Amino acid sequence: MRAPARSLLLATSIPVLIAASPIQAQQAPVADEAASGQTVSWPDAPITVVGQPLALPIGDRAYSVTTVTPEMLANEPSQRLENALRLVPGLQQFRRSDARSANPTSQGVTLRGLGGNASSRVLMLLDGVPQSDPFGGWISFPGYDALNLAGVRVRRGGGTGSDGPGALAGTIELDSAGIRADQSNVYADLAYGSRDSLEASLGTSQALGQGGLTLSAQYARGDGFIPVIAAQRGTVDRPAPFEQLGVNLRFVAPISATTELQASARAFTDERERGFAFSDNRNEGADASLRLVGRGSLPWSALAYVQVRSFESSFAAVSADRSTATQSLDQYNTPSTGLGARAEIRPSLGSAGELRLGAEWRRTTGETRELFTFVAGSPTRLRRAGGASETLGAFAEASWQASPDLLLTGGGRLDYWRLTDGRLNETVLATGAPLTSTAFEDRSGWEGTGRVGFAWDAAGLLKIRGAGYLGWRLPTLNELYRPFRVGPDATAANAALAPERLRGAELGFDYEIYTIRLGATLFWNRLDNAIANVTLARGPGTFPGVGFVSAAGSFSQRQNLDAVEARGVELEARADIGDFDVMAAYSYVDAEVRAAPGQAAIDGRRPAQVPRHFATGSVGWFPDGGDSGFNLTARYTGSQFEDDLGQLSLDDAVTLDARAALRINRQLLVELRGENLFDTTVQAGISGPGIIERASPRTIWLGLKLDIE
Repeated sequence: MRAPARSLLLATSIPVLIAASPIQAQQAPVADEAASGQTVSWPDAPITVVGQPLALPIGDRAYSVTTVTPEMLANEPSQRLENALRLVPGLQQFRRSDARSANPTSQGVTLRGLGGNASSRVLMLLDGVPQSDPFGGWISFPGYDALNLAGVRVRRGGGTGSDGPGALAGTIELDSAGIRADQSNVYADLAYGSRDSLEASLGTSQALGQGGLTLSAQYARGDGFIPVIAAQRGTVDRPAPFEQLGVNLRFVAPISATTELQASARAFTDERERGFAFSDNRNEGADASLRLVGRGSLPWSALAYVQVRSFESSFAAVSADRSTATQSLDQYNTPSTGLGARAEIRPSLGSAGELRLGAEWRRTTGETRELFTFVAGSPTRLRRAGGASETLGAFAEASWQASPDLLLTGGGRLDYWRLTDGRLNETVLATGAPLTSTAFEDRSGWEGTGRVGFAWDAAGLLKIRGAGYLGWRLPTLNELYRPFRVGPDATAANAALAPERLRGAELGFDYEIYTIRLGATLFWNRLDNAIANVTLARGPGTFPGVGFVSAAGSFSQRQNLDAVEARGVELEARADIGDFDVMAAYSYVDAEVRAAPGQAAIDGRRPAQVPRHFATGSVGWFPDGGDSGFNLTARYTGSQFEDDLGQLSLDDAVTLDARAALRINRQLLVELRGENLFDTTVQAGISGPGIIERASPRTIWLGLKLDIE
């Protein structure tokens, strides 16, 4: 594999800015108070934490929110963000495999059974900056160091006006760890695992006056496993190695008594292979952002950011006996850029109310550049396809404590959107003669978002909450303009796709007694114009937008369905019992496709990649609240369909993970981690010929963690 250091040159394309829940785990006081920029009192000394956003809105009490704490991130045996998110009921990733083996373009995230899609139907934010790929909408998970986060908040349901149009099914909020203005430290982690895997990270947090600086880097590599299950392997199949590197820089400084500057920059590179020749891919990115946070009598924040991405991937046709692989496509570059700005103010409504007013702008541009139609091992054609999208919106949200027991909240948002410069050009490499030259018509429109909710403390320990919401999502540039192939199957793009629109409602109950917290949420969602890959024909044949498809493959097109309806229940429980921490979660989703004209074959079927049942549970033992102890985590994922026709089914699976840690002294911690301890075959995908791909097998890690204050 190529050395990852080259991708860090992307960082030079962005100025380094520092040079210029229903059930929420109990948090240390620093996490609660720091959100308001206050000094926190510990038994031994006062501590000031900087680098936090504005305080959480009081209206969130009315919605279904799950918090993944730093302790939960640390106890996740893979210590990868995408796997820690699997603790959240109702959260679904397009593939069951993680970012060490999945194709990067398949890592979309959604909630509540709205249909598996490589483009996320959830808005993920890091310190307020959207994290979806500007071109394709997937999430580049290797770009995050899960252990450097202050926590993760997952807010289910659409319509949150402050989050923007990407929050169709909900929002995932990542917050960088705060900086203690009175303390500097250095840390280093090193772990060695199965299949010659290595993970390493190094970082420092330095107090600078009343502010601070954090700098960190993380690296991971491994020889990988063979993705295809043993019974179906051929001579072409081999282990799929990976190599990933990221660097992160954050600077925080007060610029007045009430105003704080927060500047961030990060870069990452991610290389993987898919387990046979001509299946390598590479993903690179760099981000920079500048945020001002005011905490005076009129709280406010202002954010600006830039994102640069570059993606390349190779594809191969594998013979029926899996003895040979021949290159079929070379997506040699997919550059994309995201630009955005956001501002919010919170005028006072007195001690019983809160008002939020704001505006947001985001623009994305991107283009895929591909070589295709290989003859005798050489490409004969060139494809370039892409365009630009832009949204501009304003929002208002108000919350009111109508009585000591009743909170009311509601808000709305109006967005103007534009799709411009859409194009698909294909040429003959040898002569430059055009084969396809299409300039798609520019489109624009207006979309509204709204949400209302309440929280009622009905009987002391019992809270009843409810919400109704409207949300929407603009198709990605990838969905609009880029055709693609997975094995022998081909899918055409669709420049006429309409925005997805969501209507939904939820009713929840939270009960807390002593250290036991229970929650349940009933929900109903209808996703109109849901974008899906709709199977239209089987090969062999030549089809519009993709060309020839063999007898082993199928032809599909991205289309708007009439709707996907999903209803279900989400249950959560957490308890702190002495030295034991216990958590359990379960979700049930009954989802059904409502087909548009011409899609009768999928009408009434369960959407692809949506399991009915999901459950997870963990138990941890950490004596005296320390970090020495153990944690066991079990997960169950129900069966789900791979395809829209319901002909290919992925089996259900149960996995068990574990982590044990022993602190040697104040500076040194030793840990032993195990993923998928029983080596369960977790089916992650099925291609047209019935070839089954698995997610990660059993993986054992031995690690050291060093902290120096």
